[in-house]
Amino acid sequence: MLHWRGSVPLSETLEGLQHLKQTGKILDYGVSNFDTNDMEFAESLPGGKEIVTNQVLYNLKRRGIEWDLLPWCRKRGIPIMAYSPIEQGAFVSDSKLNDIAVRHDATSTQIALAWLLHQDNVIAIPKTSNRDRLKENHAALDIKLTKEDLKELDRAYKPPSRKMSLAMR
Repeated sequence: MLHWRGSVPLSETLEGLQHLKQTGKILDYGVSNFDTNDMEFAESLPGGKEIVTNQVLYNLKRRGIEWDLLPWCRKRGIPIMAYSPIEQGAFVSDSKLNDIAVRHDATSTQIALAWLLHQDNVIAIPKTSNRDRLKENHAALDIKLTKEDLKELDRAYKPPSRKMSLAMR
């Protein structure tokens, strides 16, 4: 995973990643915190079309990628890997999620994760070192949000209405 574009030209980095893949040292490679312009540039370089994921900050409160990056990646079959999907625990007591959580006999955090998991071409990677939290996160896979739930979430956490800078943490 290339986490940031650094001082080494991207073309050299992709060349190195391709070499590692061709020699069996890695199976695949992805990038992190690449906006649409970065992805377009990478795609224009040798090895750029072999990028298998883009890891970005994405959750109900940080939806900027829905404007252009998420559709761009979907069109090319490149999954978004959403880091900080529960906003570092900020959804635990979020009143905007409570009604939906009650309807699904779930926690607010599970609803936030279920929303992400409902998105096409999105992988959520919640961090935890707590076994109970891990079980709670896993249970979000079983939550089936309704169309009304999704509309309610869109009202509470507005999708972007313009291009936004890529959120990072």
